[in-house]
Amino acid sequence: MRLTLLSASDLRAALPMPAAIAAMKSAFAELSTGQANVPLRIALPVPSVEGVSLFMPAYLPGSNGLGAKIVSVFPRNPQLGKAMIYGLVVALDPWTGEPLALCDGTFLTAWRTGAGSGAATDLLARPDARVAALLGSGVQARTQLLAVCAARPIEEARIYSPNPANVAAFIAEMQPETTARLVAASSSAEAVRDADVICAATTSSSPVMDGTLLKPGAHVNGVGSFTLQMQEVDSTTVSRARLFVDSRASALAEAGDLVIPQTRPEDWTELGEVVAGLKPGRQSSGEITFFKSVGVAVQDVAATGAALKEAQRLGLGRVVEF
Repeated sequence: MRLTLLSASDLRAALPMPAAIAAMKSAFAELSTGQANVPLRIALPVPSVEGVSLFMPAYLPGSNGLGAKIVSVFPRNPQLGKAMIYGLVVALDPWTGEPLALCDGTFLTAWRTGAGSGAATDLLARPDARVAALLGSGVQARTQLLAVCAARPIEEARIYSPNPANVAAFIAEMQPETTARLVAASSSAEAVRDADVICAATTSSSPVMDGTLLKPGAHVNGVGSFTLQMQEVDSTTVSRARLFVDSRASALAEAGDLVIPQTRPEDWTELGEVVAGLKPGRQSSGEITFFKSVGVAVQDVAATGAALKEAQRLGLGRVVEF
């Protein structure tokens, strides 16, 4: 058996952010039109260290994608000098079930999560969006920035985190990667006020923003919270916005941002329904939109499939024999 190993650098070279955003749109459309087979992910808590490992399989017949991801989120890891998130993705041949590739799931998780917000921003943000706000300064915030800048010609991005040193490191690292001017915000309020696109990418269990500060026409991406007990985006934002999700079933099981304020699932629009033309996206220039992402396995399988195809064309990755 021959297996292709794709590192983070291989994946980034094979799947530039615009291509990743396109892959997410296709994956969301397959999910929302009933073509994909995606069981709810299995969460295996490790209470002694406040960690959780997630097991996420998916089959995309329209894209000939089959595979699964294992991702672990262990919030105490940074204290040990380790990353908070680790993951692996395995791609299988949809015709034979034979393993085809093993990918760096840590990078892929962040990259496809950013690309999901990029897809939402492209579909829902105002065309004239120029100012972004990023709440958080970790790995997820980095891909959120790249994705939003790929979807809109962002001129200024305000970065806020409770740790100013982390913000400074973020700006030093990311400024060469974007034409947007990156500035440090002294507070969440300073970042959010008058911003066109806001991305919340933290691990906070309580709201990190004040929805009363949102300007008419703002678009919000929420990607950090992933359990029913976490509420990264406040109830005011939720009450003011039209609500969009990656998966209605997954959001009902995992999106505290929407469940805690007791919103109704029938009022949520799946992003894939917008891609497929089944439901409208933004309906007016003053409408506030909120995309809540909990992450679904179709994103991993679609991203891996697209990356593997391009990696083979470019000669990237390492082939090993088992």
